[in-house]
Amino acid sequence: MEDEPITERRSVAGPHVFGYVRHITGGLARHAALVDCLTEYCRRHELTLCGVFTDREPTVAIRSPAFVGLLDTLELPDAYGAVLPARSHLGPRRIATERERQIVVTSTRLLVVRSMAPRSSHGSTADTNSIGRLSGGI
Repeated sequence: MEDEPITERRSVAGPHVFGYVRHITGGLARHAALVDCLTEYCRRHELTLCGVFTDREPTVAIRSPAFVGLLDTLELPDAYGAVLPARSHLGPRRIATERERQIVVTSTRLLVVRSMAPRSSHGSTADTNSIGRLSGGI
C-alpha cells in the first residue's frame, strides 16, 4: 500500500475570494501589477483568487458594473470575501463608506492588502497588511 501524502502536501482550494480594483490611469503593466499584488497576497494567505473585477471609468458611481459584479459573486454560497490592493480602490470617502456597507451586508469579509493604520497621537501613519472583517479579525 502506497503512503498518501500528508494534508499539507495535498492540493486544496482555500477560501474563495474575489478581487476588486479601480484602474483609471496607467497601462496594462499597472493593471497586471495590481492583479499580481492580489494574487501574491492570496497565495501567502492560502486563499483562492477566483477573479478580479476592474472599474476603468474615472467617474465613480456607487453601483458601477464591476462593483455590482463583485457584490453578485459575494452572494455565492462558497464566497469568503473581497480582496483589494488598498481601501482607496473603493473610491472617494462617501462612496467607499457605502460600498463597505454593501459588502458587509453580504456577510463576507473585506480583505485589504495594504491598509493605512489610523494616525497616532504623534501624527504618523503605519502601513500594515490586514486580513479580516470590517468589524474585526477572522
